[in-house]
Amino acid sequence: MAARPRELTPDRSIRHFYGAEMRRYRTNTDMSLDRLSGIVRYSKSQLHRIETAQMMPPPGFSESLDAAFGTDGHFARLYGPVKREVHPDQYRRHMDFEAEARVVEEYAGHVVPGLLQTEAYARALLRAGAPDASEEKLEDRVTARMSRQERLRSDDPPRLWAILEEVTIRRMVGGPEVMREQLASLLPVVDTATTKMQLLPNNHGEHRLLGGSLTLHTLPDDTTVAYEEGIDAGRLYEDADSVRERRHAYDALRAYALSPKETAAWIRSAMEDCKPCEPPDQT
Repeated sequence: MAARPRELTPDRSIRHFYGAEMRRYRTNTDMSLDRLSGIVRYSKSQLHRIETAQMMPPPGFSESLDAAFGTDGHFARLYGPVKREVHPDQYRRHMDFEAEARVVEEYAGHVVPGLLQTEAYARALLRAGAPDASEEKLEDRVTARMSRQERLRSDDPPRLWAILEEVTIRRMVGGPEVMREQLASLLPVVDTATTKMQLLPNNHGEHRLLGGSLTLHTLPDDTTVAYEEGIDAGRLYEDADSVRERRHAYDALRAYALSPKETAAWIRSAMEDCKPCEPPDQT
């Protein structure tokens, strides 16, 4: 006897609704998970986990579902709120602003900003932040972080300006190979038509933003919001006075930071420190 399909709870969250819609369209077209797997190129177990809201849909999956079911962008439209649902409420609002911003300005005090992280680097950070999390939970968080980068690769990306403390390129997150890959991924975006990156050397000393991170989102109507993050919590600022104060602090750091050309040279130097150690000579 075939196993009874797991009961779904579409009213529990948008991710559960997404899975319920996936099952509804699948059963309405008399399509098994095996058959769907052959069409969308995801395993049967992955499809089952997405359908039962145990796994977040990966980037590109929703478009494959729409093509399989002929649903005219239905799942692609659902994916936006789904990928933000894994974040706490205030952070979710920050994600909403990030998704519509025409300019994103980042100050990174400790680690490479999420918009610029490689998958391996993000996984190492997220594992360190939640060492007891299950592998499924960890992979959901990694997928959510990687999905944020899709807009940077779109036909109409936001302008991105990032100021990184020197420690962000010196801290060996994930080990030498992971860190070298991360640093290499920064070089192509140090100075382009839509991206600029500057490094703030350690010898600059203290400043207003030291100890946290800051993101400024300039929205299509030219208003700006600020998101400031510490170790365990973040705070969103939308009032003009608070945003202006943080804008002044950011602009001051931009004046003191290295140029993009100098920044690229420092990144290449840091990559040299990520080379694996040579084994001792046995002769």
